[in-house]
Amino acid sequence: MDTENPSAPPRAQSRIAGKNHPHQNAHARPGGVIHDNTRHTTRFTVIGNHLAQHPELSGLAIGLAVYIQSLPTGARVDIKTLAARFPEGPTRIAAALRELETHGYLRRTRERTPGGRIVTRTVSCNQPGHHGTAADTPRTPTRRPAPDKRPPRKLLPAVPRPAYSSPTLLQTSTDLLAGLRRHDPRLLLSTTDAEHLAPGVAAWLERDLTPTAVQHALTTDLPPEDLRRPAALLAHRLTAQLPPLPPYRPSEPPVAMAVRHPLRNCDGCDRAFRSPEPGKCGDCRTLTHH
Repeated sequence: MDTENPSAPPRAQSRIAGKNHPHQNAHARPGGVIHDNTRHTTRFTVIGNHLAQHPELSGLAIGLAVYIQSLPTGARVDIKTLAARFPEGPTRIAAALRELETHGYLRRTRERTPGGRIVTRTVSCNQPGHHGTAADTPRTPTRRPAPDKRPPRKLLPAVPRPAYSSPTLLQTSTDLLAGLRRHDPRLLLSTTDAEHLAPGVAAWLERDLTPTAVQHALTTDLPPEDLRRPAALLAHRLTAQLPPLPPYRPSEPPVAMAVRHPLRNCDGCDRAFRSPEPGKCGDCRTLTHH
């Protein structure tokens, strides 16, 4: 993108006096950087020192901000596109974008298109706190102070609860949630989020579903845009798509008369089943006997 500097002279100057002869003053101040600058007249972007020397942003966040500000209007800057352009990977790219959003260099909003699709609109701000157009009079860059208080975190939706919650079942559920990020980096959950969602996963496993089946239900057909609250989306799926309890089998004793053993993972198919001790479920024991 060609962004012309309004203070640039009408014709190119090969050197800037006093700064562009590194050998002239090389012995005056030993050590430190020496600038060898040439004035740009085409294909340049003006970047404020408040961004280039930001005391709190990571180097990756600063680099992404510079790259995004240099792009033309309408260019794609979603996580997948940026991860294909840079070697850092989706997880680090997403974290850097959140840094820029926190400090005001990015504004991301979700909007509905005329066709009904939800898309993420990204606005790049070259001076946080200053809303205007390129024709506005340039102002001295100022550091935006960090807010004293952050808005309260929204509570996650409630999730189903298992009829019998054993430590083994909850640990299996927590491990399943922790592994979701291997299927989609956007599903990176905090410890607090995993603890909130684990009973909902346990309620699914209690319904004779394998961990693989639950993982598939939680990671299939996710929205293509950035997930602002992945834990809230998972909580909704765990509640809205909860399968019914398995049908009653005549060979089993009535529930009221049955001894309620803890849930365990089958050594053969990894399916959750109730048993007084670890081992294989009834289906796997039948297959072994045949």
